[in-house]
Amino acid sequence: MNSFKKYLTEAKNKGLTIFDIDDTMFKTKAKVKVMPSGKLLTPQQFNTYKLGKGEEFDFGEFKSAKIFQQTAVPIGRMISKFKAILKNAVKSGSKVIIVTARADMDDKKLFLDTFRSHGIDIDKAHIYRAGNLGLKGTADAKALIFKQFLDTNEYGRIRLFDDDMSNLKALLSLKDDYNDIEFEAWLADDKGRIKRVK
Repeated sequence: MNSFKKYLTEAKNKGLTIFDIDDTMFKTKAKVKVMPSGKLLTPQQFNTYKLGKGEEFDFGEFKSAKIFQQTAVPIGRMISKFKAILKNAVKSGSKVIIVTARADMDDKKLFLDTFRSHGIDIDKAHIYRAGNLGLKGTADAKALIFKQFLDTNEYGRIRLFDDDMSNLKALLSLKDDYNDIEFEAWLADDKGRIKRVK
């Protein structure tokens, strides 16, 4: 019984912090193509675009590690926040992960090297790719990943930094199922400023 109580106490002290990549940590020039028209959307436009009849998204540019590496501009405040939180998390037994709408990249090493080139110790923060889940909505796919971590009962708190309100709402929608976990959702703007979403 004592070891179970100790486990619960440890879980309360452990946190999970989640960051998004596009328009949260980095601005890139990658665009989502709407087919068959060929219309190009920025990640911000993609967040709110509703597919019309017969339309589908082409994420080809978001699979290119070369486009990411050549065009990724770090959002300074958020990169600093990421580094500081990662440093503290590693010390305290907490965890930092990245959950992106992207699927697998065409060159994993080049993709990860881009983070390293900006001084990010990416080997200590795994990147989960919601685009691999094959779901229609990014928020639904990200929520599945959040749930996997919440179901472990390892964490007393979870927080998300994301530029897309629908992803933040997807996290907060899980609150009622995990009463003993503290939830924080932070909306990030393109300057790296954040505002808490309740």
